[in-house]
This record gives sequence, C-alpha cells and structure tokens, in this order.
Amino acid sequence: MSADIVSAFMQKNVFLNPSALGYLMKSRKAGEIMQAASSLERKNAPVFLDNTMIDALFVSSGELKPVVSVIKSYNEEPKKREVGHFVSYMRARYDQLRDILMNRMDLQSAISIKRATEKKTMEKTVLVGMVFNKEETKNGNFCLTLEDPSGHMKAIVRKDNKHAFEAANELTMDEVIGVTGRCNGEVFFVNELLLPDIPVAEFKKGPDDVCAAFISDLHVGSKMFLKDKFLKFVSWINGETGAEEQKKEAKKIKYLFIAGDLVDGIGIYPEQDNELEIKDIVEQYHECAKYLSMIRQDISIIICGGNHDAIRISEPQPVLEKTYAAAIYALPNATLVSNPALINIHAVKGFPGFNVVMYHGYSFDYYISNVESIRHNGGYDRGDLVMKHLLQKRHLCPTHTSSLYIPDEKHDPLVIEKVPDIFITGHIHKTAISAYKSTTLISGSCWQSKTTFQEKVGHNPEPARVPVVNLKTREVKVVKFMA
Repeated sequence: MSADIVSAFMQKNVFLNPSALGYLMKSRKAGEIMQAASSLERKNAPVFLDNTMIDALFVSSGELKPVVSVIKSYNEEPKKREVGHFVSYMRARYDQLRDILMNRMDLQSAISIKRATEKKTMEKTVLVGMVFNKEETKNGNFCLTLEDPSGHMKAIVRKDNKHAFEAANELTMDEVIGVTGRCNGEVFFVNELLLPDIPVAEFKKGPDDVCAAFISDLHVGSKMFLKDKFLKFVSWINGETGAEEQKKEAKKIKYLFIAGDLVDGIGIYPEQDNELEIKDIVEQYHECAKYLSMIRQDISIIICGGNHDAIRISEPQPVLEKTYAAAIYALPNATLVSNPALINIHAVKGFPGFNVVMYHGYSFDYYISNVESIRHNGGYDRGDLVMKHLLQKRHLCPTHTSSLYIPDEKHDPLVIEKVPDIFITGHIHKTAISAYKSTTLISGSCWQSKTTFQEKVGHNPEPARVPVVNLKTREVKVVKFMA
C-alpha cells in the first residue's frame, strides 16, 4: 500500500520522503490518502511534502484541527520549604477563597473575627473564616472553631437549622466558609452557612461536531496492564474497527485527555515488584509511548501525571520528568501539563472554547473516607460525588491531611479559581459521569485489572471504559472495550 501511495503522489509531481510517508500513514487511512492524492492538480515543479504541508493538505478539504491552550500549569522551580511557608500558604489560600466568597451579595458585609469579638450585644454579623475544628455538642449541635488572620471564634450550628446543619456535617478541616447570624462577642450563632461553590454559568455548546475522549490510569509496565484492550481502543479511535457509523463517530475525536498514572512506576506499594512486567521506569515510559504513538496524529493528546508516575507526589505535581519520560516528550501531538492543570480546548472564531480542569485525584481517598454523604452513596463507585464536593469547596484538596502538597507562600495553585466546563479525574479506576450546574464531571476508568493491593483494600476497578464528550451537544457516551 505504501508503494501505491508514493506512486499516486508522484503522478502529480509530489514526493514523500520516508519520514513524511510514515507520518501520513499513521495519521490517515489509506482511502483518505489516495483520495487526497487524486484531488491534487499536477505540479509544474517537483514538490516535497513535509508534515506541515500534509496537515494543510487535509485541512484544506474542510477538516477541523484541534486547538489547545494551556491556561494554568504549575512550573515553579523546587526550593527549600520551611514552617513559615505553610503559614503563608494557608493565608494565601484564605485570601483567594475569601475573595470568591465575597462575590456573594450576602457576604459582602463580612467583618474580621477580631471586630466580631468586640461586639457586646447579639448583633447581626457576617464572617468568612477557615474551619479550624468541628465538634458535636452533647445537645447534638455542631460547634465550629473558625479562624482568620485576626483571630478565632466559636460558631454554633443548631440541629434544628436543617440546611446549615447538613452543610456543617459535610465540612472537613481547613475549608474556608462564610457564615451569617448573630454574635455576642464570644460565640457566633449561625443562621446560614455558605460555601465558595461554583456559580450557575452558561452550559456551553461548541459550533463544531467534534469530540473529546477521556482516559486515565494506563499503568503500563504492570503485569495487569490490559494490552489487548488498549490496542482495541487504539484501533477504534483510529477509525479502523466497528460499523461505519462507529468509525464515523470515532473520527470526530480531536482531543484525548490522559489524567495521570501513565505507568505503574517503581516501589509505589508493598511488593509491587512481583506484579511488574517492566522493572525499569524509563522502559515503562518507552513502552507507553509506543502505544500512544499508534494513535492518529490529528488527535491532540493532553497528559498530566499521577501518583504512580516518576515525579514528586506532592501537589501540584510538575510535568513528567524528561529524564525518565523522554519518549512521551517525543510524541508530536502530545501536550504535557502539571497535575492539576487548566486547559482550554477548541477555541475558534466566535467561540471561547471549553475550560477543562485535569486532576489525577489523589485526595479522593480522604474524602471518600471522611465525608458521610459520599461514603454512604457509593464511595469509590461515585467519583463524581467527590468532584461535586470539591467544586463546592473550590479546592482540590482543602484539608491539610487530604494530600501531600507544596506550600506556595504567595498563591495556592490548588484553588479552583476558574469555573470549568469539564472536570476530568482518575485515580480510583472506576468511571462515573454526571453534571453539576454547568460542569460535566468525568471520573476516568483504567487499563489495569485488579492488583493484590486493590484486593486487600477492597477496590473494585472497572477497566477499559472511555467517556467521550461531543462538544457540539455536550452529550457524554461511554465506549466499553472489555467485551
């Protein structure tokens, strides 16, 4: 077939070197290539095609190219951290979330806790504070200790105040909240408890009939890596398998997000060595790149790391380390970002594009264990509930012990400042899809069967499922590859 392609172009006085031919055959089906060659006018002088010219050849026939902009990807240089940095970090977080809360009409009159302690009578008061402690009283009420840079104060949430009590029950330490009520200078009696939450926003729909696919947790290098299922996925996304309608739908995909754990890593959990097929981290990434390079190159692949990848575990995790993952960097259609990151896709003339928050999800274990409504309504089966919870808190790991983190003293990069159109996570190896207000929530599947460690801790992965979002309709479909 390659000889036929070269011959078809030569008839038009157009020539392909081996590199350009390889690029062409990876990114296009043979029928498309032959059709493009036949549509060319014969050139008066010889033309030698390169990759850019090949892309232009197909775009000229009306095909849409992916558009990716990295809005936020952490790239601060490592440095020594001291205790004072943690204090500055918490103050920076408080300021960022306070600013978000103060956009609410009912919190714009908030005063400092120091000023609240100076009140002598039961006056109406509004505060914004960080949750330092939460206790249940003998009467069944909640007693919160709130703090801000000026001081701290007890706040009582009565059990007969249903809405505020339910909100207080969901609180974990270090969240920043707003409260309205009355204060006598010593104790604050809560009437309303308000979260930073995301506002109601436009449910965006794009102008073009294109799609984005979302995967995570490949775990290449593990003996449990599902190679045959992943190859089935690659064949499908390339438009090579399925009925004609399925091939047509697959060819609409222009964006592929991979939310961390590309490889299984080394020394991540006890006795992992016994479950590794590839015990060299560089070789694991090389093998992963081999599979990703099979994906047609007109798809833009956006990649962040996870806790199994060869980068520091503290968040924000930087982009993959080039020393180990050079093969991933060599992929011509890959964009590497930090974990977490904010990416804009498909911004075209007259349309601002979709903002996508990528986060691997290392904090999920904490919230599944410690938030009652998540634990009792599916736990690890409902990653979307954790995502909704974090959007309401406007932070990816608001509690100090929920994840390891870097104490950036000037700005907390884990605050969700910009409301996402799509929120993609991984980590828990189970697909969950839902929507919260205008945000599509996608918890990714995995490409690894159950490990002995997962069996011990009671995790039941649901591998080889790929959520696909049509950016024109915002409809989400899940394509299954385990059958």
